[in-house]
Amino acid sequence: MEYVNLGKTGLKVSRICLGCMSYGDPTSSRHPWSLNEADSRPFIKRALDLGINFFDTANMYSDGAGERVVGKALRDFADRDSVVIATKLYFDLRPGDPNGPGLSRKAIFREIDASLKRLGTDYVDLYQIHRWDYSTPIEETLEALHDVVKAGKARYIGASSMHAWQFAKALYLADLQTRTRFVSMQPHYNLMYREEEREMLALCRDQGIAVLPWSPLARGRLARPWKVDATAREKIDTYGAGLYARTEASDKPVVEAVMAVAAERGLSPARIALAWLLGRPAVTAPIVGATKLPQLDDAVAALEVKLSAEEVARLEAPYLPHAIVAFE
Repeated sequence: MEYVNLGKTGLKVSRICLGCMSYGDPTSSRHPWSLNEADSRPFIKRALDLGINFFDTANMYSDGAGERVVGKALRDFADRDSVVIATKLYFDLRPGDPNGPGLSRKAIFREIDASLKRLGTDYVDLYQIHRWDYSTPIEETLEALHDVVKAGKARYIGASSMHAWQFAKALYLADLQTRTRFVSMQPHYNLMYREEEREMLALCRDQGIAVLPWSPLARGRLARPWKVDATAREKIDTYGAGLYARTEASDKPVVEAVMAVAAERGLSPARIALAWLLGRPAVTAPIVGATKLPQLDDAVAALEVKLSAEEVARLEAPYLPHAIVAFE
């Protein structure tokens, strides 16, 4: 395993982050495709055995069950101070409560305590805003997050999926008001969706922000041939369907390029797609999900794959601009 600093911080994280959206409770209203606790635990144990020390979850995964499952497994399998736990807030876990969703001071103070209780820990290493809150002044959000850090409940703060101008504004205001600064950004970024290359990745490189791409394999679409049947998750994942419309004219050539390079190398398509992402100058650690144990081994093995300039050019050539998605 390779370890790198999380942005300009001194925190060392594995170059593969285990995304834990798939671990929780299949009876939840949000993620019916997730694995239950018994089926989830082997993935967290295997990740640790492979040297992964970085685990990303969120308060809304399986309506809170995700944090409980991940927290218990990490307590059972690892020393708390040897792992890096990241979680997120923004989405509504309290239907009917007008103060349920968002990034108000009230919501942040409530949700950090709820997350810590579910995770069974006194602090999280990285506390992230899941989206931009248009109904709360960013100044209020920054001050509340600053207080969370100063209270010792989070070591660092991060962000996810917003416009570059919004992130730049947040960084500027944090510096201006001497508040805790965001150290990481989770963008939607993979070979099939590269719109973040326009502004966000350049901003992160300039500001020393860690980049943690989510959906690095486009919900599995970059890991299999174009005409292969949808996975069980894909058939019921309405959010994922909105992200990837499987447009044959724009996306099929990208998938075919991955398949061709993978065949020539004798490697899995997933390994090739992840190797491309790991080779991008701005990328710190892709957030990789897994529901089959070999997928974890494949992700870690991608660290050993070095693509040639010609291979990179072939993988990138078919890309066509996409409409912006995931900035709810």
